[in-house]
Amino acid sequence: MKGKEDLEVLLNDAGLDAQLRSIAEKVYAGTRIQDEECLYLYEKAPLAYTGVLANYIREKRHGDNTYFNRNFHVEPTNVCLYTCTFCSYSRLIKKREEGWEYTLDEIMDIVRTYDDKPVTEVHIVGGVLPQYDVKFYTELFRQIHAHRPSLHVKALTPVEYHYMFKKEKIDYATGMRLMKEAGLDSMPGGGAEIFAPEIRDQIAGGKCSGDQWLQIHEEWHKLGMRSNATILYGHIEKFEHRVDHMRQLRELQDKTGGFQTFIPLKFRNKDNQMSHLPEVTVIEDLRNYAISRIYLDNFEHIKAYWPMISRQVAQLSLSFGVDDIDGTIDDTTKIYSMAGSEEQNPAMNTQELVDLIKKVGRRPIERDTLYGIIEDYTDHVFEEAETFKGYISLPVVEQEKK
Repeated sequence: MKGKEDLEVLLNDAGLDAQLRSIAEKVYAGTRIQDEECLYLYEKAPLAYTGVLANYIREKRHGDNTYFNRNFHVEPTNVCLYTCTFCSYSRLIKKREEGWEYTLDEIMDIVRTYDDKPVTEVHIVGGVLPQYDVKFYTELFRQIHAHRPSLHVKALTPVEYHYMFKKEKIDYATGMRLMKEAGLDSMPGGGAEIFAPEIRDQIAGGKCSGDQWLQIHEEWHKLGMRSNATILYGHIEKFEHRVDHMRQLRELQDKTGGFQTFIPLKFRNKDNQMSHLPEVTVIEDLRNYAISRIYLDNFEHIKAYWPMISRQVAQLSLSFGVDDIDGTIDDTTKIYSMAGSEEQNPAMNTQELVDLIKKVGRRPIERDTLYGIIEDYTDHVFEEAETFKGYISLPVVEQEKK
C-alpha cells in the first residue's frame, strides 16, 4: 500500500519536527489526535506532510476505492427569510421577483423528468419561507415515495427544520419523527457553516445556532437514521474555529455514530456581502481536506464536492484523504455556481466521473446514498467506447493547379 510506504519514509526522516513526528506516529498507530495537535497541523504542517498522513488513513480504510452516486438536486426556492453574508444564492423576500418558488406539483414535475434515468438519490434543499412548512414537506416526501419508491430522499438542513418546527410549535424529536414517517431517508450536511457563536452570528445571524444544528442531527440519529456534516471554511474564521467545529462533530459522532460523511465547503466570494474577502488557495483546500481526514477519526468518509472546487482539484483531493466526490448532479444545483464556483453548469455523466477517478489511479465505485456498493467500474468498458462510430467525413480539398 503506497500510503503506508510513504508514511514509513516520513517517519524515518531524521529532520522531521518533533511535534509533527509525534502526530505522525499517532496516525500510524491508529491513535486519536487531540485539538492542540490539530491546531498545530493547521499552523505548522507542510502540505506534503498532511497529504501523506491523510492518504495513509484513506487507503487504510478504503484502499483506492473512490465513491460516487447518480443523483440530482431539487431546490424548491432561492428566496429566503435569512440574510447570510456569505450567500450568493438566496434572494430576500423584497426581491423575490429575482428568484423562484416552486409549488409541490412543480417539484414533482421535476422529479418525473428523471423517470427514465438510473438515478438513486434526490437531494432537496433551498431557502426558508413560511409556505415550505411541515405539511408541505411531509406531503412532498410521501408523493416522491409513492411515485418512485426506490428513490432515496435526502432532504433539508437543520436551518429549514428548525424554522418549520418552531412555526409548527413542535419539538425537534417530534418533528424528525414526522419527517421519517413521511419518507425522509437521510439528511444532508448543509447549514453547519461554523459553530462558534462569535463567527456564526456575523455570517449567519438569525438562523439556528450551532447547538441547535447538532441537536437536530442527534434526534435524527436517535431514530436510527444517517446524515452528513459540513463546514464552511475560508472566510473570517480562524484555524481554532475549524478545530472547535470538528471537535463538536467528533463528539456527537462518538455519541451517536450517525454521521456518514464530512464535506468541507469552500467559501466563494462572488456576489455576496463578503465579496471583499479573498478566497483561500487550492493548497489550503487540499490541506483542509487532509487535516479533516486526520482529525475526524470516527467519520468513515471525507467528500470533495466537485462542482465547488473543479474537477481537477477534486482529482488532487483523492491524494489528500478524500474518498468520495459526490455524484452526477446533472446541472440541478445553483447554490455554488451563483457564488462563483469553478463549475458554472455542474453535470457529469457516469462515464465522465469514472474516467476522472481512473485517471488518478483510483477505483471508481458507484454507491447508493448509504454507501451500499452498486457497481465497481474499475474494469467496466462503456458501450459507446466499444461501438464503431463510422469514419470521419473530411472536406475534399482540391490541389491548386500550377
